[in-house]
Amino acid sequence: DGLQTPLFFNETAPPEIHVAPHSLPLHNAPPLARRTPVRMLAVTLVVALPILLCASCLRIRVHGDPEAALAGAAQQVEDAIAASLPLRVATYNTSLYDETDGGLIRRLESGDPAARRIAAVLQRVRPDVVLLNEFDYDAAGRAADLFQHDYLEVAQGAGAQALRYPFRYLAPVNTGVPSGLDLDGNGIVGGEGRDRGNDAWGYGLHPGQYGMLVLSRYPIDRAQVRTFQLLKWSAMPDAFAPIDPRARGYYYPQEIWRQLRLSSKSHWDVPVRTPHGLLHLLASHPAPPVFDGPEDRNGARNADELRLWREYLDNDPADAAWICDDDGRCGGLFAGRRFVIAGDLNNDPIDGDGRHEAIVALIEHARVLRHPAPRSIGAAVAAREVGGANAGHRADPAEDTGDFGPRIGNLRLDYLLPSVGLRVVSSGVFWPEPAAVDAANAGASDHRAVWVDLMPMN
Repeated sequence: DGLQTPLFFNETAPPEIHVAPHSLPLHNAPPLARRTPVRMLAVTLVVALPILLCASCLRIRVHGDPEAALAGAAQQVEDAIAASLPLRVATYNTSLYDETDGGLIRRLESGDPAARRIAAVLQRVRPDVVLLNEFDYDAAGRAADLFQHDYLEVAQGAGAQALRYPFRYLAPVNTGVPSGLDLDGNGIVGGEGRDRGNDAWGYGLHPGQYGMLVLSRYPIDRAQVRTFQLLKWSAMPDAFAPIDPRARGYYYPQEIWRQLRLSSKSHWDVPVRTPHGLLHLLASHPAPPVFDGPEDRNGARNADELRLWREYLDNDPADAAWICDDDGRCGGLFAGRRFVIAGDLNNDPIDGDGRHEAIVALIEHARVLRHPAPRSIGAAVAAREVGGANAGHRADPAEDTGDFGPRIGNLRLDYLLPSVGLRVVSSGVFWPEPAAVDAANAGASDHRAVWVDLMPMN
């Protein structure tokens, strides 16, 4: 029935995690927009510290190693500085995918213009922790290596600054993984092109297409990462099993329904040890609620993928019977833990396709902080200039995070939902106005980078 034996939370082998090679935990030089009086004071302290220590070096030599004392004191100052500054978290659907297996690697090796523009955006936003959606997964992490070393660590344009992430997390996803079943009901298992993609556990033309990648300046707690790639859709109580109105019955035969996976890519709980304490990055990329028929199978899946996070936050004891991760650990996120739900969730609260009540319920969950949605001036300008479906949209266009052309219009699909216990200092969507210098880079993907600056409440 897809359920797994509950295990104590700590009894697990570490999941796959990658630490970026040839990288050290260095702090990213912030853009001018993020310089604060506190940061300027911090710079002064760092410069003054060696002078102050040298003035007392005779006493230091008597009592211990001056180099060790200097290093220890510098680390204490650095830690204090980091704890006094907001943590910037971002999510960005990069559209760095390819229709062929290994295609993204080959593009990155040869110098990919789109990747340069994506890197330029990240160098401008400079998040401390970021989730990248639609970044093709490969088990060796070769694409992630190339993007880090050849793009992020190379200044992309005049005035840009290189960006280094010592820690990262990547893992397998369901997209492109053959199910061995006829999921689209065309009488053929697998096949070529779209037929093959439709019969994968999540739509994709090769395993790992549309994958996810987490990059972080701060250590990831590898022993506590949880993934839900294999969780069965039918394990969710009262799941939205798609109904075919033409056949007046369930769209999927029971023998297929019992095997279907809920997550179209995967759901990850990635704990990051930040200067403000442990932060759980709850990362996902649910199925778009389109590309189906009257049975609305993708709309139903999207709604239940969003519901998984609601149930995970509820952490009801009854949920331990079915919310079991890929290592067999069961149950939700403990009360009091700080988190940020991140990703392209493919559901606008008001406009476009999808079961909007699913995303609204997540935004309004009792453990999710009430805060204004990130905004940009560029999104509002784009909606006005593109026209088309935007003219009939009811939501505030300044909150849109993606440009999907005049037929669909601009929508808010990309989210950062912090937990209660955190405070949003500032937030935004990287969507410059058309005349801005960075406008061309922002259009490297049909989605825009979204960011929030967070501080703990206490």
